[in-house]
Amino acid sequence: MTTRSSNSASQPPATVSARVEQTLADIAARNPLYNAFTCVTADRARREAAEIDRRIAAGEAPGALTGMTFGVKNLFDVAGITTLAGGKVNRTNPPATRDAPLIERLTQAGAVLVGTLNMDEHAYGFTTENTHFGACVNPHDPSRLAGGSSGGSAAAVASGLVPLALGSDTNGSIRVPSSLCGVFGLKPTFGRLPRGGTFPFVNSLDHLGPIARDVADLTKAYDVMQGPDTDDVACAQRPVEAAAGKLSQVVPGTRIAILGGYFEAWADPTARAAVQAAAAGLGATDVVELPGAERARAAAFIITAAEGGALHRARLQSHYDEYEPLNRDRLVAGSLIPASWVVQAHRIRQQFRLEMARLFEQYDLVLAAATPVVAPRPSDCPDRDQWPASSRQGSTGHPHPADLLRRPADLRRTAMAERPGRRCAADRRAADRGAVARDRLPRRGQPPRIPGHCAMPAALTLTQPFHFTFDDEIGHDFQGCGNQPAGTAGRSRTGFRPL
Repeated sequence: MTTRSSNSASQPPATVSARVEQTLADIAARNPLYNAFTCVTADRARREAAEIDRRIAAGEAPGALTGMTFGVKNLFDVAGITTLAGGKVNRTNPPATRDAPLIERLTQAGAVLVGTLNMDEHAYGFTTENTHFGACVNPHDPSRLAGGSSGGSAAAVASGLVPLALGSDTNGSIRVPSSLCGVFGLKPTFGRLPRGGTFPFVNSLDHLGPIARDVADLTKAYDVMQGPDTDDVACAQRPVEAAAGKLSQVVPGTRIAILGGYFEAWADPTARAAVQAAAAGLGATDVVELPGAERARAAAFIITAAEGGALHRARLQSHYDEYEPLNRDRLVAGSLIPASWVVQAHRIRQQFRLEMARLFEQYDLVLAAATPVVAPRPSDCPDRDQWPASSRQGSTGHPHPADLLRRPADLRRTAMAERPGRRCAADRRAADRGAVARDRLPRRGQPPRIPGHCAMPAALTLTQPFHFTFDDEIGHDFQGCGNQPAGTAGRSRTGFRPL
């Protein structure tokens, strides 16, 4: 498949307005092939382009991104548009009254917003097969998945409809689609970019970041979006640390290693070859392992399910049928996860964070494939209830361990991922009660009957293939673990718009 950039014609348009018109025409002609855009902001784009042209004619310099068109995952607030986050259940919400801070910063630098982009509903997925808006396909091979949950963002860039897009990343939602669509994606360090004006998913793990067709555009966009935001307490209150001027710098003595073990075991030959090619170019020969990677991935799934389920639980009781059929049961199941499980997941998170810190005392950079396989076809994962569990050998096996490297927690370790083929007592209880929990899923007009103590339903993909056990050698005494909820307390303080 041949792609072209609407901003990179052989004879670039003389004005920003002409460039925007070319982009809008390109989207109208080719977006139906990929289903990347869910809303095109044509009138707004024309107004912004005309204003930039006026400023240029007056001798002003609009900014580092002058005339660059971009799209945003439709969980970003865009003034005058209802923020859907991929969900039909949000369609009656009032329109946003202002742009998200990252959109404001891009437009202030001269970029022009042309629309919002397809995604897995509420960012809970890895395929961008959205029941309400249709699936987004891979521009390089429409028979393959674009990845997710920022699939529309990656597909819009890979197809050349726009050179830049914004996405979000909780467990790989920028990195996975960027990898599968062959573009550059950045999940910044937690706190480097403000998250205000976006529909949340998992407060503990949510990141926002850019996707672009080349590193130069990616870096320019990142620099423009940096900076403190007093409305987001999770945002680092520190000045911009520009990266664009450092792209061509060679840092002598950089210590680079290749991640083996878990990261190599689940990679197919194509992914391994890509890592080896990068390592050869960088002169890296050392191979290191992260023994805690598999436990970290399991912990990330528990935290994600619990926080996501808690966030949506009330609306699932009243609007269950309007939620995405591919993930609503997982949200319900996540809302039933015991608090003690979440506590243990955060302890594993801290243990893995320290493990990574020790590794970075020895190395400055570690290499691994962003996804361990090429873009799969839908037939490769026919049971969406098992996605992403089936993706242990699929496209989402690698990003998750990196998602846990954020804030300190209790060091006590009591939970671990169990070997496949062996079921623990907790998992057996979950399986036994799975049917009961499913019978209690909320239906319209019928509030759910949720018991005071309920095991995790078997429908939750966490139980396959990662069964959770409590190691006798470590101990499983939960006294003193507390019973704090894994919900969304303090979201209004982080600048997230309340539901």
